[in-house]
Amino acid sequence: MRLLQWNIQWCRGMDGVVDPARTARVARELCDPDVCCFQEVAINYPALAGSRGENQAAQLAAAFPGYETHFAWGVDASDGQGGRRQFGNLILSRLPVAQVLRHSLPWPAHEGVPSMPRVALEAVIEAPWGAVRVLTTHLEYYSGIQRIAQVARLCDIEAESRARAATQPSQRYAAGPFQPLARPAGSILTGDFNLRPEDAAAARLRETWRDAWSIAHPGAPQPPTFGVFDASFASEPYACDFVFVTEDLAPRVASVRVDAVCTASDHQPVILELKS
Repeated sequence: MRLLQWNIQWCRGMDGVVDPARTARVARELCDPDVCCFQEVAINYPALAGSRGENQAAQLAAAFPGYETHFAWGVDASDGQGGRRQFGNLILSRLPVAQVLRHSLPWPAHEGVPSMPRVALEAVIEAPWGAVRVLTTHLEYYSGIQRIAQVARLCDIEAESRARAATQPSQRYAAGPFQPLARPAGSILTGDFNLRPEDAAAARLRETWRDAWSIAHPGAPQPPTFGVFDASFASEPYACDFVFVTEDLAPRVASVRVDAVCTASDHQPVILELKS
């Protein structure tokens, strides 16, 4: 199973051009992914640099025929003309998806600091070895207070999932919304966490999950994923896009790599391959 983690910067490359078709083409060239986890997917946001207000979730879905498409937006606002503007995370999967959950993340007040609502998208995917939960998220960039709260919520979601997986569900309903659906304990957490590897909040995540890069490359630091080609928001390149796995999936980690030459976004893609 090949998974691509990538903050696609609303399909905007380093040339300033917004081109969802290019984003899809580059994603396929990177690893022919079974699962794509994208952040910064925009719908009807012409104010974003280079955008014409295109529905990027729909365009990316069309560019991946045969894949299921699941979108979760943190930002959902009126455009003042009867439509909606949305900004969030997208999971594309050519493996069957049994269940999808959308988790709002904490957004505590932080006076004078820019921020936006954040969300984690969870899909229960039928991998070759069995069901696995894949979560993707994008944590707040400007507010450390909000990031810490969001990391705590991600860990709570994982604890909740493990408890549910260990509990015998009620069999009262065989159909309908009360029908019990499997929520396996094993998970893959991906995203742009806006955290450096040495950050205390990153250490908190590593108490719950294993860093897939460290499993594949013991003792070697992960290469930078942000600020490699654009210094607008980074004084120096650093890693902030990660893939984490639960302990039971650690033996399945076959490889993890960061593509250091891709210029189709201001973030570098991270590719995980898991053994079946």
